[in-house]
Amino acid sequence: MYPGSGSTVAHMAPLRMNRASIVVFVALAIVASACASATVEKPPAPGNIGGIGAAELAPQFSVPTSSGEVFSLREHLIDDGRPVFLNLWASWCFPCREEMPDIDAASKRFPEIMFIGVAVQDSRTESEKFLDEVQVSYLIGFDTDDIVDRAYSPIGLPATYIISSEGVILDRILGKLTEEQIAEEFAVHFG
Repeated sequence: MYPGSGSTVAHMAPLRMNRASIVVFVALAIVASACASATVEKPPAPGNIGGIGAAELAPQFSVPTSSGEVFSLREHLIDDGRPVFLNLWASWCFPCREEMPDIDAASKRFPEIMFIGVAVQDSRTESEKFLDEVQVSYLIGFDTDDIVDRAYSPIGLPATYIISSEGVILDRILGKLTEEQIAEEFAVHFG
């Protein structure tokens, strides 16, 4: 017991709340900083939480697109063969909104790469409203059945995957990208 207190528990409770508050604050600061700017994350060991990492085969998926067709990663790799820039985004994600014009510019600058943005963790209606505001020319898909979100398991949005023409994930990038950062990624992986 502490002097002047009725019990040890009564005196210790504020200390526990303060520590808990600090832990929550630090966790939120880390998440906010990850969303604020892009970082290339080293892949987790297979089976670890955190999603798909580099040097793994990209999970196959098919999604309806804004053009009214269906995009299939498998069919694209077989028929077209271009590497893929896969960007996962949501209408409620402010960094996603900020990076989309840069992704659009990069898609025009690098036609030898297939660019596709897939709306995850979002309704198609909200995603389409968002696209009316932030218009882009690259292909947009909708993860209406949460297949892409479950397969890639991003630990935050936006999340980008650079996929080789053989279907191997070369890099996983978390956070907002600029056109120049995209160009640097392509220089590393495609010369």
